[in-house]
Amino acid sequence: MYPPPRPIRLRSWCSLLALTLVLGQLLLAGLPLGAQDSELPALIPTPRHVEYSGGEVAFTSVAVADGDWPQAATQLRAFLVEEGIPLSDAGLPVRFANQPVAFSDSKEAYRIRVDSSVTVTAPARAAAAYAVATLRQLFRKRDGEGILPRVSIEDWPAFAIRGFLHDTGRNFQSIEQLREQIEVLAAYKYNLFHWHLTDDPGWRLESKRYPELQSARATTRNAGKFYTQEEFREMIKFCRERNITVVPEFDLPGHSAAFRRAFGLQSMAEPRALEIVLDLFAELTELADAETMPYVHIGTDEVRNAAEAVPDSFLTAIIRQLEAAGRQVIVWEEGLDVPGDTTSIQQLWARHPPGEGRRFIDSRANYINHLDPFAGMTRLFFQQPTRQPRGDSLALGGILCAWPDNRVAHERDILRQNPVYPAMVFYADAIWHGREANQEAYWANLPPPGTPAFEAFRAFENKVITHRDRYFAGREFPYLRQTDLHWRLIGPFDHAGNPKRSFPVEDTLRESYEVGGPTYPLSGPYAGATLHLKHFFGFPAVTEASSGTFYAFSRIYSPDDRMQDFWIGFQGWSRSGGRRGGPTPERGQWHHSNPQVWVNGNEIAPPAWRQPGVAAASDEIPFVDEDYFYRTPTAVPLRRGWNDILLKVPHTAAGWKWMFTCVPVRVTEAGVREATGLIYSTPANLR
Repeated sequence: MYPPPRPIRLRSWCSLLALTLVLGQLLLAGLPLGAQDSELPALIPTPRHVEYSGGEVAFTSVAVADGDWPQAATQLRAFLVEEGIPLSDAGLPVRFANQPVAFSDSKEAYRIRVDSSVTVTAPARAAAAYAVATLRQLFRKRDGEGILPRVSIEDWPAFAIRGFLHDTGRNFQSIEQLREQIEVLAAYKYNLFHWHLTDDPGWRLESKRYPELQSARATTRNAGKFYTQEEFREMIKFCRERNITVVPEFDLPGHSAAFRRAFGLQSMAEPRALEIVLDLFAELTELADAETMPYVHIGTDEVRNAAEAVPDSFLTAIIRQLEAAGRQVIVWEEGLDVPGDTTSIQQLWARHPPGEGRRFIDSRANYINHLDPFAGMTRLFFQQPTRQPRGDSLALGGILCAWPDNRVAHERDILRQNPVYPAMVFYADAIWHGREANQEAYWANLPPPGTPAFEAFRAFENKVITHRDRYFAGREFPYLRQTDLHWRLIGPFDHAGNPKRSFPVEDTLRESYEVGGPTYPLSGPYAGATLHLKHFFGFPAVTEASSGTFYAFSRIYSPDDRMQDFWIGFQGWSRSGGRRGGPTPERGQWHHSNPQVWVNGNEIAPPAWRQPGVAAASDEIPFVDEDYFYRTPTAVPLRRGWNDILLKVPHTAAGWKWMFTCVPVRVTEAGVREATGLIYSTPANLR
């Protein structure tokens, strides 16, 4: 018997009834409900339907019955005990029921009802687990009691596939680090882990038939680092227990340098290559049955040299063998076309559309290695997965991808130098909840302040900040509230090929300037910690000009004289392809385009770079401090009162990214947080 509990009590929560009415007015373009009051639980991904009925349940113990879903019940019990809520037969009753739900035919749909008891209805094990994930976010602890709102939730996913990719072929990650991330994926209702196991630097899955694949000769990075077959099986089991399917990828015939080195092959077209490849896929499918591992990815992308060219029969043989083993084959699109193939699933990247009548998974324009922690999250929020509101028999879903191609010095740098955890949280909402529209206008920068789209983002951002503080303390989560920051822009002035050229803005701030004939007005306000003046992939941004000089102006009020840490940057280095847009700046430069920063008229010096002047072709040189979010912040003197921030942001036609980041930060043991005590200019007073 459990110890007797204190009584369950219901408290009035009438204010939430009014808030529920407000929420109903903010369903904009299919975005998640916009109003996020501090009293409402911050639910991510946003459930399809939430109705707060007023009041809350306070309890000091729980009676969680196994019901029809014992695994979910066990997970909930473990969570509540960890939160200090003991188990008791007389505690708050929680029941799990295996029943269909009328509002959706998805096996992943669930219903939660919280009143004087908690009832979870779910037609499958995964759905019950998703309900537990939502209950964990609903739960609060106050004065020693557990608190749940009285609420009814009906929820189901917009897409059947909600995945995440890691490239361990180029940079090995330990099983421990992968499992840490799998736990996060499960908490946010992802259901697929795309495991890119092979690439030019290494073949990371042990082959007992061909051990030379793990030899020093074959491996150019992380020699001796690979996953044993037993570790692979255990990872599949670990993921399956969390309702996540593992999709292994052997990327062929491109990205096959490690494979060719292992066997001394000059070309993938040699007959022996196909014999070995078919053997390797047979060995792979022996590690898990078709129910447990229904998908196998065979790559096919970026075949760019003669050594990788193969006849059509190469891929046809692989597909036939895998399909005979009961597997569904996934290929990259764009990739090699296989004549007659209509059954494989296309995984889209860059801007490539699906083939007519083909099943597809969307990974277009979501590569985390290209994403800035601020503007990148804007893109993930406003981007519509599959470019349709919800999935169907062809549009299966999406996979968020992390491709830090460059060599990393330490495995943790993959998380430090790429906004992996913020991206997981933002993308989780889009791929579960769906988006009614694809708002490409906001892929590079936030919507104009005060617009419905801006307010929807601000509301979701509030939820993200809550999750960052509650669930990611001590982890790499480089995201701060950015909707409070506003900028006015002037430009682009024609610097006539000289990015060092100065303009009158540096002397006096006015509403407009006439320089060389044209008039340049002060524009804006623009919101955000990062602004893309022209996006490197051509997404809509501030200008279409190929070069010039912008100035950005903002004001910050400080209650005291202080040295304030800032994140400042002018080139969000993509963590792939060397230093694209390089070289990196020399000492004394913020960037080789010679941007400048002034606060109250005083110039702020750039960092003392540890690796100045690194050339663009530098794939094997790890990043160390090139981006603002993984180097020591810049200390900036602020005075008591209003402080003027002025940035000069030049760009030349030879450059790649025309952007800037500037935001105050506070570094804590838990992670980076918003600076305290500062007041940012509103659009109205940013003059």
